[in-house]
Amino acid sequence: MSDSLGLDEPPQPHRAGGDAYRVLARKYRPQTFAALIGQEAMVRTLENAIRRDRIAHAFLLTGVRGVGKTSTARLIAKALNCVGPDGQGGPTIDPCGQCEPCRAIAEGRHIDVIEMDAASHTGIDDIREIIEASRYAAVSARYKIYIIDEVHMLSKAAFNGLLKTLEEPPAHVKFLFATTEVNKVPVTVLSRCQRFDLRRIPADKLAEHFAWVSAEEQVEVETEALALIARAAEGSARDGLSILDQAIAHADLEGGGVRAAAVREMLGLSDRGAVRDLLGLLLAADAPGALAALRRQYDLGVDPQAVFRALLEAVHGVTLVKVGAPEDAAQAAEERDAYRDWSAKLSFAMLHRLWQLLLKGHDEVVRAALPIEAAEMALLRIVHASTLPDPGELARQIASGSISVSGPSTATPAPAQRSNEFAAVMALLEERGHHALYFRLHSNARLVSAAPGELSFSGSRPIAADVLTELAQVLKAETGRAWKIAMVDAPGEPTLKEAADAADEAARQAILGTPIVAAARAVFPDAELIDWPKRSVS
Repeated sequence: MSDSLGLDEPPQPHRAGGDAYRVLARKYRPQTFAALIGQEAMVRTLENAIRRDRIAHAFLLTGVRGVGKTSTARLIAKALNCVGPDGQGGPTIDPCGQCEPCRAIAEGRHIDVIEMDAASHTGIDDIREIIEASRYAAVSARYKIYIIDEVHMLSKAAFNGLLKTLEEPPAHVKFLFATTEVNKVPVTVLSRCQRFDLRRIPADKLAEHFAWVSAEEQVEVETEALALIARAAEGSARDGLSILDQAIAHADLEGGGVRAAAVREMLGLSDRGAVRDLLGLLLAADAPGALAALRRQYDLGVDPQAVFRALLEAVHGVTLVKVGAPEDAAQAAEERDAYRDWSAKLSFAMLHRLWQLLLKGHDEVVRAALPIEAAEMALLRIVHASTLPDPGELARQIASGSISVSGPSTATPAPAQRSNEFAAVMALLEERGHHALYFRLHSNARLVSAAPGELSFSGSRPIAADVLTELAQVLKAETGRAWKIAMVDAPGEPTLKEAADAADEAARQAILGTPIVAAARAVFPDAELIDWPKRSVS
């Protein structure tokens, strides 16, 4: 690409045998502010500052890797020292790139623009050299400029040594700091700098830029492949160009260029069509089909963790469509149609539950010693959950009388039936986030009776009046009808906590009664059982 368009050098698709290859991330490093991608707000601020001669003495550039921090620092150095093609120009937001200062800074050889990597120069001695040298005027440039990359890695002593000079530097000195971890930079330094937060570059802009680079390199790249690379870059132009470089090297250029399938294979990504198929099988409660689809992805070399991450992205995408968010321009038409269809069929409650189940499954797969087996068990849990009714809807149906587990001819529900109705109420409280109320009932409520719109608890285990009032208010808000909640003088069922404790003790006794444990205790009479499978509080 030509210098006028702001990049290092024109394309060189046909290099001589002795020429060293330059990776795309270096070859297409921005050489003008116009070539910076996605940083329009920062460029506008700098342009106004230069035009009004309100140039700060110190700049702090922050942001994730590869968004252009170091490139911006060099561009600022060029902008402040450019003298124009005729040698008579002043500071400008559009450095000419032709004068000696511009060329020397671009090539990294200007004597008055000093770059230092704080990762390898962390001590006070390195900063002391800068302080001493800053007293002397620039040799040939308008400003002496110090660019310190990864400034957060300076030692505490180095930061302290820099403070005074940073606050009142000589008029001919400018400091440009770059960091990916601004939280590690002392507040005393932050307060002395003009800060610019460089944004992550949107995927659609990255894909557009990579398409342009591919054209300059005379390499055909599928649109879907560009979208995959842009997503994998996670907002970093440098990372994306490195991936594109690898994809070009990986592809069979004689066979038609860079294909999406090859990029997917290279990155170890799950095919998005296969992910949509898997999500459809989960929603249809097709357990054998879901497990087979997962195994097909696994046999192709896709990490189970990547499958769950792709499923999470799909559920997130469906949810965004349901709330009316703008469509992703880089999204395939088939994916867009599938998301629209699912968003019409799935409620927010179902999407929320599916997200939580997938997130839990993802975490389990990450920690599991057997990732594929953990992934299969997580998918089976999702299939099982998809066949269960929504807790809120179930409670509303019970409250309205449309569902009654007691049957029309039974005056008093059996204990198991009463427990089922109370369990629906407790599931509703947990689902809707009423955790304090849930745990107070879990520990103290001894159920006596449960009927549509009515609950009564035993007075032998008193529950505070404010708890009963709060329960009635919550159930009315969630089910749309009034509930009658009362304490009665009658024996009740064990609390949920007591039932769980009893189950734990039964499990403990069952383990102690096994022949091998009994034999071990006979040999070691002082041995104790300190851990065994216990029931969850919920």
